[in-house]
Amino acid sequence: MSDNTKIYEKVMDILTDVTGDPVVREDPDINLPEEGLIDSMGYMELLMDVEDSLGIVIAPAEYTREEMDTPRKIAAVVESKSR
Repeated sequence: MSDNTKIYEKVMDILTDVTGDPVVREDPDINLPEEGLIDSMGYMELLMDVEDSLGIVIAPAEYTREEMDTPRKIAAVVESKSR
């Protein structure tokens, strides 16, 4: 399993925990805020969990909500920060 695959799977695990909904795995292009699956506090929890479990620090102001509004986009941001 590649590093990117491991990161993707970990991000999906974190998102499933934060949103409480496995749909994030089933539909990686679902718009999380529009569907009411994540709010500002959820984003903060997501960023803290990514840092705790992957050691990747993403500052809240570093990306716009639009750049991190789907599971696929979030995984891509985390993967890009892991390099």
